[in-house]
Amino acid sequence: MRMWLFSAMSALALAGAGFAALVYWPIGAEPKLSSLEGDVQKGAYLARMSGCIACHSNTKGGGKPLAGGYEIPTNFGRFYSPNLTTDDEFGIGTWSIEDFSKAVRQGVSPNGEPYYPSFPYAFYAGFSDQDIADLWAAFQTVPAVAEPSKSHEMMPPFNWRAGLKLWRSLYFKQEAYTSEPTKSAAWNRGRYIVEAAAHCGACHTPRNLLGARQTELALSGSDQLPGGGSAAAITSEQLKQSGWTISSLKYALQTGLMPDGDVFGSSMGQVIRDQTAFLSEQDREAIAIYLLEGQN
Repeated sequence: MRMWLFSAMSALALAGAGFAALVYWPIGAEPKLSSLEGDVQKGAYLARMSGCIACHSNTKGGGKPLAGGYEIPTNFGRFYSPNLTTDDEFGIGTWSIEDFSKAVRQGVSPNGEPYYPSFPYAFYAGFSDQDIADLWAAFQTVPAVAEPSKSHEMMPPFNWRAGLKLWRSLYFKQEAYTSEPTKSAAWNRGRYIVEAAAHCGACHTPRNLLGARQTELALSGSDQLPGGGSAAAITSEQLKQSGWTISSLKYALQTGLMPDGDVFGSSMGQVIRDQTAFLSEQDREAIAIYLLEGQN
């Protein structure tokens, strides 16, 4: 009896110690960006390219731009995008550029808590310091909206945010974007847009049971999109087999029209409407070049 009690107490002590270790485990590095001057126009363009406006605006619900409330249903629960306006109480009005950088590139809140990976910070980790400065300058022009962010509705144990630190240790590595000197400027620009800003792999790459991307199958398609949707494979081989050309893909990213006369629907239609239709012709062509010429 005493041995059983001792074992039980030891197990509880170990569990408590592990819980405390996760809660107080510090994450993230402190950036220093206050000396950089951002370009509002470049930041606004990058924000549109990156889906910030689409994901942080509850357009269907009548919400104001970047005031949050956009719903993302998943197998782990329902996520709601937060308020990114300059409101001091409910938005990011009291943040510093360093707070903003940690959130965007590291997935860490100003109080040190991890963000759920429904926020694609793993892709935004490729942003440069200047990208962050430009984005920050643009976000400073957003009118304040006094609308509280809606809380996520997560199933246990996924509602325990500290547990995300374990997930991060397995699946998140902050890597800055670097260009490939043997490739063309257009290919490198397309790679930056696809792999960082536009985070195409968030939808077009399958995920494992813990919601992490299976990077060895990058861009090979997925049938696990929020709400039960699917995303087609967009590897070079698959696109060529389906008859895509640089010209037709560039046009489709602007209009939503496919070579057979059909139109993109569902989530891809939204991406075109809210993101790629706003890009320059050169950037849409760069995306097409990168995808069709291959990722190696």
